Amino acid sequence: MTGQRYTSFHPGKEWLDTSGKPIQAHGGSVMEVDGTYYWYGENKEFTTPGSGIWHWGVRCYSSTDLYNWTDEGVIIPPDEDDPTSPLSPQRGMDRPHILYNPHTEKFVCWIKVMSGSIQLSTTLVADSILGPYEIARRDFRPLGMYAGDFDLVVDPHDGKGYYIFERVHTELIVADLTDDYTDVTGYYSTHFHHGRPPFTREAPSHFHRAGREYLVTSGTTGYYPNVSEVASAATIHGPWEVVGDPHPDDDSRTSYRTQVSSVFKVPGKDLYIALGDRWLPDYDAHGSEAYDLFDEYFAQIEAGAPDTGMRELTVPDTSRARYVWLPIRFLDDGQVRIEWHDEWRLEDWV
Repeated sequence: MTGQRYTSFHPGKEWLDTSGKPIQAHGGSVMEVDGTYYWYGENKEFTTPGSGIWHWGVRCYSSTDLYNWTDEGVIIPPDEDDPTSPLSPQRGMDRPHILYNPHTEKFVCWIKVMSGSIQLSTTLVADSILGPYEIARRDFRPLGMYAGDFDLVVDPHDGKGYYIFERVHTELIVADLTDDYTDVTGYYSTHFHHGRPPFTREAPSHFHRAGREYLVTSGTTGYYPNVSEVASAATIHGPWEVVGDPHPDDDSRTSYRTQVSSVFKVPGKDLYIALGDRWLPDYDAHGSEAYDLFDEYFAQIEAGAPDTGMRELTVPDTSRARYVWLPIRFLDDGQVRIEWHDEWRLEDWV
């Protein structure tokens, strides 16, 4: 079967690869290597309600135009034999991020693995973006902290690496990476101290532009969509200043029913694309519903109720999740906008 040939983006619609199958790269990112784009993320093809399968490894696709994607296979396969492995399909592996290290000439992948409020990190290395990857450090706590959603950053000037992560249910941490990018040095800064979900900022998505650092984050409401927030800073360690909601025209207060997973700058253009997941394609409630649900849930925990884990608040069929890629617009007053387009083309942006 041959997939449809795309000449534009259709946010929220089913996106097929060149063989005609739905793309499985959730919580994903795009990077360019030697003129080819690679889109990788969580393979959720078997993650259906009741399956007991959280993921089926990290899948990767290649493209030369950002519209049409060829399946390159599962570049970090699940470990079906060891239930304690961070790559076991039953463990909550989420949000892989890959960096190229110019010093070691290695590709370095970080993953988080969830078990309720316990969230551990694992790093892997490879000679090629497509692998094979070998575990460098397994099930560790960066800085002695439980690390949740995160992003990885390389300074384009000196190649220094940074790890930006949600200290689970409390704040965001910006930590310096070791020279090999597989661990943190111990130097870090703390930001966005909001106490607990749903107010804690998660899903940090970083990008540089015009001498400024930017972060797009979401509130903490599991798979329910909520209001995004943009912050900017002169340096990656801050201080960070909140710019505001990049989706002010979205009356549903759900970031167009999307959570941004990463931001990709298109080479040769002043074009930044917010790569988002629509985890619940059939969900259309107002964003206040999720905030109220999670506020009540975590208020009960503060009062002494047991924490059964945010995962139990929703049991979605993430194998059906869609993608929402939208261009970012920058206003003269410093505001950042991610506006809705039913269809859009790279060619429409200078």
